[in-house]
Amino acid sequence: MRRTLPRCATVALTSCAAVALLTGADTKKPATEWLARPSEAARVARVEAGLAPATLPGEEPMRLSLQRWMELYKIPGLSVAVFDKNTLVWAKTYGVKQADSTDPVTLDTLFQAASISKPVTALAALRYVEQSKWSLDADINEKLLSWKVPDNEFTKEQKVTLRRLLSHNAGTTVHGFPGYAPHEPLPTLQQILDGEKPANTAPVRVDIVPGTETRYSGGGTTIVQQMLVDQLKKPFPQLMRETVFAPLGLEHSTYEQPLPPALAPTAAAGTYPNGKSVEGRWHVYPEMAPAGLWTTPSDLARIAIAVSKTRAGKSKSVLSQAMARQMLTPQSEGFGLGFQLEGGDRFGHGGVNEGFQSTLIAFADSGSGVAMMANSDNGMLLFERLAASLAAEYGWKSFTHRLGSPLMTVDLLSRLKSTEAAIAFVKQAKPSEGPAVRMWPNLLNSLGYRLLLESNHAEAIKVLQANVELYPEDANAHDSLGEAYLKAGKNAEALASYKKSLQLDPKNTNAVMVLEKLGAKP
Repeated sequence: MRRTLPRCATVALTSCAAVALLTGADTKKPATEWLARPSEAARVARVEAGLAPATLPGEEPMRLSLQRWMELYKIPGLSVAVFDKNTLVWAKTYGVKQADSTDPVTLDTLFQAASISKPVTALAALRYVEQSKWSLDADINEKLLSWKVPDNEFTKEQKVTLRRLLSHNAGTTVHGFPGYAPHEPLPTLQQILDGEKPANTAPVRVDIVPGTETRYSGGGTTIVQQMLVDQLKKPFPQLMRETVFAPLGLEHSTYEQPLPPALAPTAAAGTYPNGKSVEGRWHVYPEMAPAGLWTTPSDLARIAIAVSKTRAGKSKSVLSQAMARQMLTPQSEGFGLGFQLEGGDRFGHGGVNEGFQSTLIAFADSGSGVAMMANSDNGMLLFERLAASLAAEYGWKSFTHRLGSPLMTVDLLSRLKSTEAAIAFVKQAKPSEGPAVRMWPNLLNSLGYRLLLESNHAEAIKVLQANVELYPEDANAHDSLGEAYLKAGKNAEALASYKKSLQLDPKNTNAVMVLEKLGAKP
C-alpha cells in the first residue's frame, strides 16, 4: 500500500528587506516550502481553499483540500509558482520527490518540463535570427550541416523553414517521444531523425505540404535542435545556457540529458498513474529541444515574465520587442513561434513526459500567470482545478476551464465511487444529437486506458466492454478492448476484437500489426 505524504512542514516567507524561516511539525499537511511577498499569504490561503468541489451527478458538491486531491490523483509532489504584474509573487511546494519517500519537494527541486522545452528552445533560435545568423523563412536545409530534411513530392514548392517548425506547420512527422530508460542505449540525434536503432520512434519526414496544415510535431523541434548544434558548434545544453538561462538569471534549469549525477539528488522522480515510481526514477530524452528541459516552476515563471516584459518594451534580455511580439502573434492554428496561443493575450504550453506533467499559463497584458509541475502522470487533472482557483483570485478573465466536463465527471466517479458508477453515468447521459455525440465514445475509452496504465486489467476490460456495447460500430472501441485483452494475456479475445476493429476500419494499421504479431491473417 502506498504510504501517505510525510507530516511535517517547512515554511519560508521572504520580502525584499528580510527573510524569516519557520519550521515545525504539522500533522495535517504534507511537507511544504514556500516563498511569498508578505501581502500574498492571504491570497495563497484563498487559492488553496477555493479549489472547485468534486461535483457528482445527484450529489451535493464535495470540497476537498489540496492534499486530498493529491492523494486522490496519486500525485506525490507538486510545485507551483505564481506571477502577477511581471513579478514572481509566490511559489510553494507540496509533497515528496518520490512516491513512498519522505524527501520533500523544495523550491529548487527539478522537474521535467517535457514539451515546455519547445518554446524555451524557440527563444534561443529567435535570438540568433535577430543576430542575422539565420532566417525565419529560408529553407532549413541551408543551415543543416550534419543531416538534411529529405526532399520529396511535398517539398517541391514549399520548404521546411524555421518559422514553420516553431509553429508546427512544417508538415513534419513524429508527434512526441517516449524517452529511454536509464539503462537503455541512447541514439544520436541523426539516428533519431532517421528512425534508426536504437531510436524508438519513426523517422522525421515531411508528409504534408509545408505551410498548409497545423500538426503538432516534436520531430520538427528536433530538427531545430540539429540546426542550432550544427551552426553554433556547441553542445545543445551549453548553447541554451549561454543564450537563454544566463541572460535571464535562471539558476535551476538545464537541458543536460542524462541528468548529471551531481544534479540527480535535486530532481523529482516520475510517477505512473497507479502511484508507482518510474523505473530508474525518470526517462532520458536525447530529444532535448522538444522534451529535455529540467527546471522549476519559478524559472518557468521568470521566462514568461521576460517574454511579457519584452513584448511591452520593458526588457531586452533575450529578444527585441518586435521579435517578442512576433513570437506571440498567431503563425498557425493555435501557435505563435514556440508558444501555444489561446486567444487574447494568453500564451503558454503544456508538457507530458514519462511520469511528469507540467503547465505554463501566462497573460502578456497583465504580466500574470502560473507555472505548475508535478512528478505524476495525473498532474494535469490537478492543474486544471488549481488554475481555476488562481484565475478567480487574480482576475484572469479570459481563462476558461473544463471542470465539470463529462470527461472530468467520469474520472471522478471512477475514483470516488466505482467504475460501475462511471459506466452508468455514460449510459444514462449518452446524447442522441449535437456535438457531444462524437466525443462520447472517448469517455469510457479514456477511463479504460487510465485503468490499463494503472495495471488494473480486469476493471479496464469491464469499462471497454461496456464501451463496445454502447458503440458496436466504433472501430476504435474494439481496438482499445483488444489492447486490454492483450495486456491481460487473453490472446483469443484480443484476436477477435482486433479483427472486428479492422473490419470496421480497413485502414487501421495498428490492428494489422497486432494481428500479424499474433500470427493471424489480417
